[in-house]
Amino acid sequence: MSGLGRLAATVIFLAGLYANSAAAAEPDYDVVIYGATPAGIASAVAAGKSGRSVLLVEPTNRIGGLVTSGLSHTDFHSLESLSGAFWDFANRVERHYAQTYGADSQQVRESFHGTFAEPKVNLAVFQQLLKEQTSVEVIREHALTAVDVREAEPHRHIQSATFADASGNALTVRGRVFIDGSYEGDLMAMAGVEWRAGREGRDEHGESLAPETADDQLQAYNFRFIMTREEANRVKPVAPPGYRREDFVGVLQALQTDQIQRVFDYPSKCIFKAHLPVLPGGKYDINDVSRSLVRLSLPGKNLGWPDGTREERQAIYAEHLRDQAGLLYFLQNDPEVPEKFQQEALQWGWCRDEFLDTNHLPPQLYVREARRMQGVYVYTQADSEFAEEGTRAVFHGDSIAMADYGNNCHGTHHEGPRFGGKHTGEFYNPVPPYQIPYGVLLPKDVDNLLVPGAVSSSHVGFCALRLEPIWMSLGQAAGHAAALAVQDAQPVQQVDVSALQRRLHADGSATMYVSDVLPDSADFEVVQWWAAAGGLQHVYPADTPRKARGKKLHGQYTEAAPGHAAELDKPLDAELEQHWRKLAAKLGVPVAALPTADGKTTRGDFIRAAAKK
Repeated sequence: MSGLGRLAATVIFLAGLYANSAAAAEPDYDVVIYGATPAGIASAVAAGKSGRSVLLVEPTNRIGGLVTSGLSHTDFHSLESLSGAFWDFANRVERHYAQTYGADSQQVRESFHGTFAEPKVNLAVFQQLLKEQTSVEVIREHALTAVDVREAEPHRHIQSATFADASGNALTVRGRVFIDGSYEGDLMAMAGVEWRAGREGRDEHGESLAPETADDQLQAYNFRFIMTREEANRVKPVAPPGYRREDFVGVLQALQTDQIQRVFDYPSKCIFKAHLPVLPGGKYDINDVSRSLVRLSLPGKNLGWPDGTREERQAIYAEHLRDQAGLLYFLQNDPEVPEKFQQEALQWGWCRDEFLDTNHLPPQLYVREARRMQGVYVYTQADSEFAEEGTRAVFHGDSIAMADYGNNCHGTHHEGPRFGGKHTGEFYNPVPPYQIPYGVLLPKDVDNLLVPGAVSSSHVGFCALRLEPIWMSLGQAAGHAAALAVQDAQPVQQVDVSALQRRLHADGSATMYVSDVLPDSADFEVVQWWAAAGGLQHVYPADTPRKARGKKLHGQYTEAAPGHAAELDKPLDAELEQHWRKLAAKLGVPVAALPTADGKTTRGDFIRAAAKK
């Protein structure tokens, strides 16, 4: 954008701020966030830390999204990938178990550094996080009904948003910056921002995991039930509303094959994936079994969800509940189920101390994918693949988050009968840890909106971003970006990304995966600063083998990804010194004052010296 363009955008943004302050009859906040998902909560906490007035609005009566609705085995690969908002959250979860049961307790061990927890504990930790931010106000059970957008060039501006409770009582609030933390992108869509649902064709972004031609297929949903075999805490499942026996008799044939050996097991040859290790409290996170003969996820049954009304979404929720809870009820009670399967199934039930308001069933469906913004930068398959050279993924100098997972899709279509058919559109793509650029949060034409939930991406790209720790990192970035936009009275598209990165690093959030310098290290901020500038792209010899994963620990969890350590104690060699001096000069660092590769100077010495200059 030209200097005149930036000036015009700033004038328009300031006019929006003035209009907001002029409407004294309506509540006025620096930052308004819709959706108390992990992304929304992280946004609120980050903006609150900057001293901004924040309103966080949640349409249901329970905050936390899927983290408090059953997704209790967090999706990541290596612990070294966790930072920022999720790092803080997990540490608090672990402390909760240590304070409640003792530091050496079984519950602490089962929490796996706070990443595996009971939904009620996750909820309590989120509530405490928000309570600590005195400038953050939380309103529950208010759904978005309208967005007032002022049309202007070059960007449009959101003036206010209106929310209503179940009785129809409306609340209109004004904000300087808005953040859409919802899984569905409801605020984004109501503001008229461009979005897509469904899959792009292979040629549109050159994605090998995409279908040949575009379609409306959507990654399938299912519940993440929380169940137990502990008799004292076990509630016997009952038939869900609308249960029809004839819908489940087809599973009997599947039970006769060697592809189904148990009702509950891990990781395969079962119907309900009971994630291991077990959660604290003898509880299990239940999930869909990938590539199985019997699936919980229901592709095609969710196509109306992204742009659906509250009533249409509730009908989809009810259909998934009827199917998945109905399948369990059938297996536990139908006389034609073989005894060995029925007796095993009867050992399982809902948890008496979870989801008290919804008959011990998760209040939210696992919405893996809905709308996706088409914003300033569209994240695609290529963004999480190896760069042409080196041991790392594609480099993004404007990265505001990083992740260690991969493109993961549970399927988008089902062929054949409900039981015994197969999902298509399914993939699990191993990649090295990757960066996420700021542009995925930005709409093209609204100057005061950030979208950390329904981020700008292709279907395949979104399948690498749709994990809760990543959403929390994106939310944290959105919260700090919003605070900067308010502070500097600038459109969100003009936020100084370097300043944003510095805030994120100071808040413990990594923008590049560095396996041996974690958020609790005294060198974390300087190493992340150097990495963001490109300083860690080629520190390994050119012939170093590329490995996307470290050694397996258990399940999907691994040791640190190889080829991603800074090795600060390693002596600085002459070749790397020359490379780093050129980088330091580009950053405006006085190179004459930097240490040399004299056999004593370490990599850490050089980076610390550069940071001080």
